[in-house]
Amino acid sequence: MTVSRTICLGFLAVIAVGTMLLMLPISTSDGSWNNLVVALFTSTSAVCVTGLSVVDPGTYFSFWGQLFIVLLAQIGGLGYMTTTTFLILLIGRRFDMRQKMAIQQALDRPGMQGSAQVIRSIIATTLIFEITGVFLLLPAFVPKYGWSQGLWLAIFHSVNAWNNAGFSLFKDSLIGYQTSGLVVFTVTTLIIFGGIGYQVILEMYLWLRDRLLKKNTCVVFSLDFKVATSTTIILLVVGTIAFFCIEFRNPETFGDLNIGGQFLVAWFQSVTPRTAGFNTIDISKMTTAGLFITIALMFIGASPGGTGGGMKTTTLRVLTSCTKAILQGKEDVLLYDRKIAINLILKAVGVLVGSVATVVLATILISLTDPKLDFIQILFEIVSAFATVGLSTGITSSVSTAAKLILILTMYIGRVGVLLLMSAVLGDPRPTRIHYPEENLLVG
Repeated sequence: MTVSRTICLGFLAVIAVGTMLLMLPISTSDGSWNNLVVALFTSTSAVCVTGLSVVDPGTYFSFWGQLFIVLLAQIGGLGYMTTTTFLILLIGRRFDMRQKMAIQQALDRPGMQGSAQVIRSIIATTLIFEITGVFLLLPAFVPKYGWSQGLWLAIFHSVNAWNNAGFSLFKDSLIGYQTSGLVVFTVTTLIIFGGIGYQVILEMYLWLRDRLLKKNTCVVFSLDFKVATSTTIILLVVGTIAFFCIEFRNPETFGDLNIGGQFLVAWFQSVTPRTAGFNTIDISKMTTAGLFITIALMFIGASPGGTGGGMKTTTLRVLTSCTKAILQGKEDVLLYDRKIAINLILKAVGVLVGSVATVVLATILISLTDPKLDFIQILFEIVSAFATVGLSTGITSSVSTAAKLILILTMYIGRVGVLLLMSAVLGDPRPTRIHYPEENLLVG
């Protein structure tokens, strides 16, 4: 079995186990057997760290059902291979060459050395951020809900925020906390760091450690770090300004909020499409321009190696750098004075074409199964599912069963990745020694 098939089948296995767990009577609040489609949709959404739901998790599922959702989101955020490798390390077994190759491909690492240490570091980083998030959210939830319920709310939302899952136990997500700086900045910080990737966090930690210890060593940031951080900052700033300018006159979203509350709402709405799924405003009440900006941010998504989905920030930068090079008449694509290899450019183009094709096909199919829905609602739902975001205009629970199955497949494709899924279906690509003659072609 190829590495790509191992990863794809691994996610399917986790989804299947999650579906069976969520179908049990102990998972529902009324103690009855769960509906298969509801269980499958929720399990897929959790494992694919999406957050779309056809029911209200806070009232439909019991504590055990909510616990299963948290565990599935944790496994989905870490990734199948990371979770499996960590369990193997816990029982003291060594993993073989095939498992090492799977870890290398899942984490997008250049080599296989030190994989075990990397896995331990990822788990440690995850726990540190999630536990910190729990402590920061306690003052927001405990005074109103008490210690037991408040603690569970803090754990549930911290885990979902770090893993960019977006499930909430509140019926209106986090709209009730839209002006709470503590909740807004805690959740958005977890979302940003969870989606920016472990490698970026590690380099940031090493730089801070050297500064605090006053070491003279010069930390050289990798190209991944520079691209991921700069692109993330640009998108966050531009998104915040765009939402503020477009929605501040919309009484349905910003309402009677003061300037500080409007900034918090605009900031949160800029962060959450990348790709968390929490919301502090009613998405269905946004303007058409606001919805399209959200769609664009969702489609771009988070950074490689993180818990988020989407086309990824690095893909966007490679493609924009290609466009810049063409406009300037250059033959080399440069990023921070580094030449981008042709295979990375081809991979970026492949990701873009595959992503667009998936979104277009899924949108057409749901337009056929549910013709009464508005196009913008369908496109928003599909992009949200593919980019594993979880934001919705409110149509998730009302679409047909066929549309739910299409969304399930779209979430799965978005989580494992278009190229990885095609590699699993067609087999890993093999190098060829055959070279063909070049010929010009009219383009553009």
